[in-house]
Amino acid sequence: MSLYAHLTDEPGIYRMLDQDGTVLYVGKASHLKKRVSSYFNRHHPSAKTRSLVKQIATIEVTITRTEAEALLLESSLIKSLHPKYNVLLRDDKTYPYIHVTSSHPYPRMELYRSKKKPSGRDFFGPYTSINAVKETLNTIQKVFKIRNCRDSYFSARTRPCLQYEIKRCTAPCTDYISKSAYNDSVQQAIQFLQGKSQQIIADIEMRMEQAVARLAFEEAAVYRDQIKSLRVVQERQGVVQLQGDADVIVLEARPGFACIQWVSVRDGQVIASQHFFPEVPSIVLDEEDGDAEHACIRQQVLEAFIAYFYLDMPARIPALILFDKAPRDYQTLAECLSELRGKKCRVQINPRAGKGRWIDFALNNLHLAIEAQQASKAVIRARYQALMDLLGITTTITRMECFDISHTLGEATIASCVVFDENGPCNAQYRRFNIRDIQAGDDYAAMQQALQRHFKRVQAGEQRPPDILVIDGGKGQVNIAKKVLHELQVDGIEIVGVAKGPERKAGLEQLILATQEREITLPSDSPALHLLQHIRDEAHRFAITAHRKKRQKTRFESSLDLIEGVGPKRRQALLRRFGGIQALTKASVEEIVKVSGISQALAERIYLYFHPG
Repeated sequence: MSLYAHLTDEPGIYRMLDQDGTVLYVGKASHLKKRVSSYFNRHHPSAKTRSLVKQIATIEVTITRTEAEALLLESSLIKSLHPKYNVLLRDDKTYPYIHVTSSHPYPRMELYRSKKKPSGRDFFGPYTSINAVKETLNTIQKVFKIRNCRDSYFSARTRPCLQYEIKRCTAPCTDYISKSAYNDSVQQAIQFLQGKSQQIIADIEMRMEQAVARLAFEEAAVYRDQIKSLRVVQERQGVVQLQGDADVIVLEARPGFACIQWVSVRDGQVIASQHFFPEVPSIVLDEEDGDAEHACIRQQVLEAFIAYFYLDMPARIPALILFDKAPRDYQTLAECLSELRGKKCRVQINPRAGKGRWIDFALNNLHLAIEAQQASKAVIRARYQALMDLLGITTTITRMECFDISHTLGEATIASCVVFDENGPCNAQYRRFNIRDIQAGDDYAAMQQALQRHFKRVQAGEQRPPDILVIDGGKGQVNIAKKVLHELQVDGIEIVGVAKGPERKAGLEQLILATQEREITLPSDSPALHLLQHIRDEAHRFAITAHRKKRQKTRFESSLDLIEGVGPKRRQALLRRFGGIQALTKASVEEIVKVSGISQALAERIYLYFHPG
């Protein structure tokens, strides 16, 4: 009996498992039996499918009422199971928004993160990334001069801050602008977030003319500068003077590689553009089935992106989506998205005339993103090859680790371990080590403790060993690394020390090659040196960031000891109750007095310590 004989013709999702029960692939279908049976065609043109079919031991299905339900369930399973043969896009746990604090007399605009779209009209988004939000807020501050300070800072000001001096704020904290004028600026900023730049420019031009008629030339000059800034933003966006709202999606996909370019157009203007590089399975192609394989992978990449980008956040679904090439069964796709959106969503393929310019804009950015990524990979490959030549090794470097120590006069010592693979930094594998029970300022002991803790896991088989271990330090630190690896009997790792050169200038670093037992200084334009500098600088950045956070937390907590009547026990009770100093600083006297051992008088003393005057 075949694996698919028991299946139905109803819509749903299917999971293909190997003999160990590992899910290989998750897919959806409007007719389960028809779709699954197609995989077992002896003459299937796809090499990827043939490779998949050879490993299938069982097939599990879940029936859904509609294709929209199947699309949602498929997306959820792919994110949780990470099947080997599915296209994977990394999903954030939360989505970034811009929040307008309209409850305050002088609103500010701030970054806000949430798993679901917040209710109310004061939230704009979700945006594609934190950087997109920061860039938008930066533009709003420069053009509309909306304050970015916290309410507590705002209420404490008696004179304008630096933001006013550099013309990025109108100083509402000191009444340099009236409430109505400031709120007019906020409304213009909101229109900007809605993509109505043309309308804003028209309104500001009218105000400028009115100011000129009143001979208020300084006011007119401010309006003139606003118009100039907005037009610069429009020109940077690249597409101006078209009408309508749409999302544009174009992509290039092949085995092992894919790039997707997404462009958001609102009120005829490009307001956001971002590219994505999903993880695509690498399968060797047969020469005769290249076109079919590319079409298959393109379709899977597109479906994965639609699920990743829209399904968990229906608020993102626009009224119109433009593609340069038709997705498979795009009418069904439009119906599913319309059902999720609650309003009609149209899909249009390769439009002409005005909307065709949006496709051209997206394709140009797609090609630029691919060229930049390929150039970056070529540079990385050249650097790795140069390092291999330097060390005299022939095996490909697939993992490098670098350790660094950070502290301030021995306080809050932190060790960092950063990891590079053949494509560069692997941020998810970075590790920090809180160093304890050593003499303050003893870098050798700190390095030894971090290396021992790390390589004990390597020795136990819990973690893969690196090909190259980079130590930020001189002979002493390198000798510590050699000693630790020898004691733990971890062999086959090249150790390279990167010591500060004369006058501690970049480009003059001294390299200590432990295996070759020699020290060298490379030319400042050496690709191998650039790679070692890169991983060393990344380890230093990661270590010092963690150190500063730890030092700040330690100093905040110890500041409680300065309050009369607060000893170790009461300090611990306060921190347990509020979870940290930040929450305690926001607590009222009534909340503080509820803590065991805190009297009314002491609660008032604690409150006044954080809220003087």
